[in-house]
Amino acid sequence: MEALRFQVVGEAFKKKPLDVKAPSERPYEYFGKKVFNREKMYKYLPKQVYEKMIDVMDNGARLDRDIADAVAAGMKQWAVENGVTHYTHWFQPLTEGTAEKHDSFIEHDGKGGMVEEFTGKLLVQQEPDASSFPSGGIRSTFEARGYSAWDPTSPVFIIDDTLCIPTVFISYSGEALDYKAPLLRALHAVNVAAVDVCHYFDPAVKKVTSNLGWEQEYFLVDEGLYAARPDLLLTGRTLMGHDSAKNQQMDDHYFGSIPERVAAFMRDLEIQALELGVPCKTRHNEVAPNQFELAPIFEETNLAVDHNMMLMSLMKKVARKHGFRVLLHEKPFAGINGSGKHNNWSLSTDNGILLHAPGKTPEANLRFATFIVETLMGVYKHNGLLKASIMSATNAHRLGANEAPPAIVSSFLGKQVSELLDHIEKADKDFLAMTGKQGMKMDIPEIPELLIDNTDRNRTSPFAFTGNRFEFRAVGSEANCASAMIALNSAVAEALVDFKKRVDARIPEFEKKLAGTEHSAKFHAIIDVLREDIKTCKPIRFDGNGYSDEWVIEAEKRGLDVEKSCPKIFERYLDKESIDMFESLGVMTKKELEARNEVKWETYTKKIQIEARVLGDLSMNHIIPVATNYQSQLLKNVENMSAIFPVDKAEKLSARNIKIIEEIAERTSAIEKGVEELVNARKLANKIEDEHEKAIAYHDKVEPKLDTIRYDIDKLELIVDDALWPLPKYRELLFIR
Repeated sequence: MEALRFQVVGEAFKKKPLDVKAPSERPYEYFGKKVFNREKMYKYLPKQVYEKMIDVMDNGARLDRDIADAVAAGMKQWAVENGVTHYTHWFQPLTEGTAEKHDSFIEHDGKGGMVEEFTGKLLVQQEPDASSFPSGGIRSTFEARGYSAWDPTSPVFIIDDTLCIPTVFISYSGEALDYKAPLLRALHAVNVAAVDVCHYFDPAVKKVTSNLGWEQEYFLVDEGLYAARPDLLLTGRTLMGHDSAKNQQMDDHYFGSIPERVAAFMRDLEIQALELGVPCKTRHNEVAPNQFELAPIFEETNLAVDHNMMLMSLMKKVARKHGFRVLLHEKPFAGINGSGKHNNWSLSTDNGILLHAPGKTPEANLRFATFIVETLMGVYKHNGLLKASIMSATNAHRLGANEAPPAIVSSFLGKQVSELLDHIEKADKDFLAMTGKQGMKMDIPEIPELLIDNTDRNRTSPFAFTGNRFEFRAVGSEANCASAMIALNSAVAEALVDFKKRVDARIPEFEKKLAGTEHSAKFHAIIDVLREDIKTCKPIRFDGNGYSDEWVIEAEKRGLDVEKSCPKIFERYLDKESIDMFESLGVMTKKELEARNEVKWETYTKKIQIEARVLGDLSMNHIIPVATNYQSQLLKNVENMSAIFPVDKAEKLSARNIKIIEEIAERTSAIEKGVEELVNARKLANKIEDEHEKAIAYHDKVEPKLDTIRYDIDKLELIVDDALWPLPKYRELLFIR
């Protein structure tokens, strides 16, 4: 083991960057090269079929089966010209990853030979085995049938020799078994609700799009060092390891010069991602050693989610080519920054208006205030649900420390927007004046166009306004963004629906009071409802330090969800308010929500269970044998000292070694006891049949024992001979040469 550790460390430091040859074209020339995008559709589809597909993609028109064969024929022609031999329905089951089953184009020709075929039927629908994926009890093991169905709004793409078709995944009885189906429903709901509200300000608006720009943080470690750490290999994080003397305390890694090997990896990754249509924009060193970030230009939310899932898979593949392993776990190393995936979210209209950006007219700024306030209303009413949407066994390690937002959802608006909302709430009732049938004047401070430059950033805010969008910072690095986007878009859609209902009910009242135009009454009704909502959602607004103990107390007083237990946080999905919202919007049924929670609880239990098993194995088979081996060497040294020197001198010379011998004995004994208690706690928890209660038992009784055992192991790492220590240390894992 000693030789292996130093061999892998030495080899890691010797590695040279691969010579990555960029395409001869500029990036914009090969962008989307492997995507069946609109340009390819125009070339390979008949004009009538192309126009129908554009209508489906842009306007949500129904996809008729009679054009499916023509689309499939065009796709196949393009794919074959690019060396494709197989196709797959690419979907996102409840595993946080993606799934695919590859089939070749070949079929019998009826004459003893083979032909290549790809029909509309194969494009539109397939039948993967639904019993082998998490279903939360919706499907019994013997009920295997499930369906994947093409999502034409997300373009088909090529990976190696396979045509990948983005699809939804549903059970035989119609329930969603994936993330994409409810995401598409949530995006439809927010589109309908937002368009209705937009019509108060601009009747020409036909569509509102939800936009997402994710920021993918990740760690890189050398593949050899990764292979020598069973905890990284099996759990994605280090279950032991003392702090390196130097980590991120010098603030010298963030935005620093990118290591040569890493830069080569980044170039290779970007080239392949751009060919797949992922609009990579930003790359840089993150705060922690070996931590980096990649961020694209924002896109429509459904497409952005697909691109992120695609990229995470691609990262792992490209990293191995360069001798790295990508760590997407939210907290792979203790004591330094974890990794998040900030979700920059906004709404925009089909005529190019960002609904969370201020405008140049009073009407535009009232629209801006409306969408800011109703977004806050959704976040306030469902703050516990939003926390549940980003919570996981892995993200729980990250939240609340090292620049990660706390596990209490609040919104930072900045001084300027806060003052605007306060002014609307407190201003005189006559501060809204009409100037003619189509004019309006508000007695509010002018909002500068460059609001983003007048709004500071708050790294401790989970949901911060950043000028023309909100940044949902609590999302974890290995999560599927769809989970957060389903909850957020649904919450905002519900708030907008309720807002419009109340405004419409008050317009007749103001028409009578004002004896004026419908236009005047409409804006007075909007202001009246906004004032109510500004007061109602005020508890969610917080511009201070989210890490302070005082904030936890204050948040609880405000009625915000301050629960810290991951399994209990998941319960928010089954609150009456959550079920009513999802069902009223047609996003998910109660049955689907109950099933998803079963999956969440079971997944949480399994992850902690695996960590407990790995830590127990490493403790008993790696750490204790090495520590006792070193202890034996020290005992031999003490014995030799006694044989050579007089008793008094021998005791004096051996005092340090005796102290270490005693400490090793105490700590190995504590580790053995901790492992025994860990095993017993796990056995008791495993007897619980209810997945909810079992997950709570794992959180309360099993998980805390991991840190107790780790404490003594990390102390042993400091005193055991470095040449004997079996696992690569933080100082070796965290610094790429």
